[in-house]
Amino acid sequence: MIRAVRTVPFLPLGGLFEQDDIDACQRVMANATLPEGGFFPLPEEEQFQTAFARHEGAKKCVAVNSCGTALDLCMMALNIGPRDEVIVPPLTFVCTATCVTARGAKVVFADIDPRTLCLDPEAVEAKITARTKAIIPVHFAGFACDIGAFEALSRKYHVATVYDAAHAVGAKYQGQPIGGAGKASCYSFQSNKNITTLGEGGAVTSTDEALAEVIRQKKTFGYVYGSPLRVVTVGFNYRLTKLQLAVGLTQLAKAERIISLRRERFLRMQELLGDVEELILPAGIGAAHACHLYVVRLDTRKVSFSRDALVKELKEHFGVQTSLHYPAVWSWEAFRSIDHDRANCANAERACKEVISLPIFPRTPLEDLEYIKESLAGAIQALRN
Repeated sequence: MIRAVRTVPFLPLGGLFEQDDIDACQRVMANATLPEGGFFPLPEEEQFQTAFARHEGAKKCVAVNSCGTALDLCMMALNIGPRDEVIVPPLTFVCTATCVTARGAKVVFADIDPRTLCLDPEAVEAKITARTKAIIPVHFAGFACDIGAFEALSRKYHVATVYDAAHAVGAKYQGQPIGGAGKASCYSFQSNKNITTLGEGGAVTSTDEALAEVIRQKKTFGYVYGSPLRVVTVGFNYRLTKLQLAVGLTQLAKAERIISLRRERFLRMQELLGDVEELILPAGIGAAHACHLYVVRLDTRKVSFSRDALVKELKEHFGVQTSLHYPAVWSWEAFRSIDHDRANCANAERACKEVISLPIFPRTPLEDLEYIKESLAGAIQALRN
């Protein structure tokens, strides 16, 4: 029996903002008002970069203002250009692909693993050509992709691997943090991520210190600091602010607690939805999963209605708000005029029409999880009828 209808929102804030974050902002503001104060220099930048590199198992971290910027900088540092191809998954946020097109290179879409929704290494190998210069796998929803297989492809074909880790702060692969894999990993601290730096933010981690230095230079006007100050490359201002870095430190200090709260709710949802045969549940929810998004799929082989119909029914008749991660990248209007290869991506084609992100966050009440399950069952039954 469905309970009284109420609203379960899809929140715009995915982490935990608490008194320690407020205190960090107040300290920065108070110090800025002193006679010798201001918003520069940025000792917090080095503190955060050191702490985040350690947390993610990398030698170096470069803090930047978004994951999109992080990916852009990696493409620049790798000299991706018009003669090159870069392989990406279709099921991802659009910047995983637009960082390639921004350099004039060709986007090549390879299919995903239907179980994990991550880029499939075998599908990638089938798409590698003499023009392939890089691969951008995505750790989708917080589940680490098959790093070992991608590292083997990098060695075999001499292509760079840059991981899109926007969903994956705290994720593990074979028991180890993911940030030291490949040439680099790109993270997001945007407002709905597990940790967030006041709405926007990102980072690049790497074990390649030379690459990290090029990225650092490019994100700060091309500067090499010293006397005299030098500009050694074409660069930009992609820095985080003092306030954002201060909050980044407090957020990072409680990242494991945030992920633990998410994991508790994800595991409970797995139990609740286990008997809903029309849904395909996410794989790999466990100690290695960063638990950023709880993404189910409507098994369209078992029903006569669409994912969009289910989403509408949930919202209008049960008050459950969901999100979509993601439409196929090539479905966006911009890609009508962008050169790309989307052949042989049947798993992604299907998944992009089936995925639904449920509203589960660190502070989601456990009773809301039961209501979400009842609403899903009720909505499916209503649409069947």
